[in-house]
Amino acid sequence: MNTKIYRKLIAKKLSQDFKSSVEIVELAISEPTGNELLIQNKFVGVNGGFDTLLCRGDVPYVNLIPPFDLGVEAVGEVVALGENVTDFQMGDAVVTTARGGGYREYQVIDANLAVKVREVTPEVLTLMPTGVSALVALEQVGEMKSDEVVLVTAAAGGTGHIAVQLAKLAGNHVIGTCSSEAKAKLLRQLGCDRIINYHKENLNQILKQEYPNGINLIFECVGKQVFDTCVGNLAIRGRLVTIGYISEYAVNVEQVLQARIYHQLMWKAASVRGFLMPHYKEYIPEARDRLLNLFYTDKLKVAIDSTQFNGIESIPAAVEYLLTGKNCGKVVVRF
Repeated sequence: MNTKIYRKLIAKKLSQDFKSSVEIVELAISEPTGNELLIQNKFVGVNGGFDTLLCRGDVPYVNLIPPFDLGVEAVGEVVALGENVTDFQMGDAVVTTARGGGYREYQVIDANLAVKVREVTPEVLTLMPTGVSALVALEQVGEMKSDEVVLVTAAAGGTGHIAVQLAKLAGNHVIGTCSSEAKAKLLRQLGCDRIINYHKENLNQILKQEYPNGINLIFECVGKQVFDTCVGNLAIRGRLVTIGYISEYAVNVEQVLQARIYHQLMWKAASVRGFLMPHYKEYIPEARDRLLNLFYTDKLKVAIDSTQFNGIESIPAAVEYLLTGKNCGKVVVRF
């Protein structure tokens, strides 16, 4: 390997927005030792909400002091091996999901933290951890069953479009919300039963009129008024799983003055449940293997947003793009 220097994106300071928090630095490439792999990242996933909250210092389960590394999921190629590595070879395609391993051109990582895949594509990158989060949130937190009504908000996004398909595979009637005709087209291709473009239709009105018995399971990642509407339309014993609130990532948190949520939940024996993948680590291996099998057997489609982001320097623009909600599928950066 002729290259000796690589670039990575770090948070140099805490800031309200991602772009002003980060900078690109150059470092010497480290040689792997022991059970380590040196991986050349080819595609990295963008998680605009998490990235922004991290750069604000608003992720409670980590206490990071700048400067710190950024980025999570990456798919790349093994370009060097430590002397004790036996399960990998030069040129193997691998996915990694270690925090700080994404927004960099090369990474050294323990071989136990790398997952071998068939080829280096952004599609397999999307399954981990994005797809894994969708599966675990639906099944373990949402207690997804069959023959229920399932609502997925931001259904054409990176996580949402996987959730839609998993809910359909489980035998449910699936409603998906979106904001454009392009997203609606994707949802139709994925088999979504009822698509609500909230720029053309009123979400609350549609749910009240067409689903008078309420929604059994809601996969919610938008927040603000959408969250309130979803809570108000839960069925008896309905479950709402909140996996994010993208409507508030780029703005100040909205202060809410209204009746407390138990006034809506108790009479329906309904529930609102939070999901965060680090608290469900024990489910990751099985979920990952199942998703890869579904993908490799053409039972699960992966949508990659068509907007091109190339190189480390494009990451701030990719984060900003994702926060606008314009993406259709997973946003990735190509190295």
